[in-house]
Amino acid sequence: MLTINVVTLFPEAMRPMLEASIPGRAAAGGLVKYRLVQLRDFTHDKHHTVDDYAFGGGAGMVLKPEPFFEAVESLGPARRGPVVLLSARGERFDHRRAVRYSLEPELTLLAGHYKDVDQRVVEGLGAEEVSLGDFVLSGGEPAALCLIDAVVRLLPGVLGDHESASSDSHYDGLLSPPSYTRPPEYRGLAVPEVLRSGNHAEIAAWRQREAERLTQLRRPDLWAAWQRSFEGGDDDGTRGSDRP
Repeated sequence: MLTINVVTLFPEAMRPMLEASIPGRAAAGGLVKYRLVQLRDFTHDKHHTVDDYAFGGGAGMVLKPEPFFEAVESLGPARRGPVVLLSARGERFDHRRAVRYSLEPELTLLAGHYKDVDQRVVEGLGAEEVSLGDFVLSGGEPAALCLIDAVVRLLPGVLGDHESASSDSHYDGLLSPPSYTRPPEYRGLAVPEVLRSGNHAEIAAWRQREAERLTQLRRPDLWAAWQRSFEGGDDDGTRGSDRP
């Protein structure tokens, strides 16, 4: 079972999302355990102060190091696995990192707030700084929830259907092809005939072509990486069906 700890100023905001849908079912099934840690519980003044002005001046407040250190230490000496600070200047979170985290026995997430978190939190706790993308959020909680969802759905037994996860975008380095369901035609928009043909080989080839087309169009960075992998001999013969 994977244990996910989240150090946050807003555990009450995160709890409903962790109790819902797939993350909630995973916890109910004993596949993951969530521990929400209130950062203010590790302050030592009557106002429960967690932030202060930045050395060197500048706008915005910085979260102090002491509460983070004590919050992580409160998890006990047996705590294992990576510590992750959700940070706009971190390395970009991706599918490979989600897979790595899903294989850990424990994962500790630090949700920042205000302008920044004291850099000694990263250095002293050996934290990985991770970002969801090239944008800034008001706090780390939404990013932590996204990361948790991406990791938990990869745990064995959570989805109940491995093929559902293995056909997602990014699983093999490409975006996923479009999906269709009933009715076969709606307001003049029809499901591609090949998907209704029953010819599994043709369907697989169409999906591969669409995955490659969309990746090349929307994510040239992923397309370039996928091509390098293909040219490097990692292909297993199941992809690139429309390549010369």
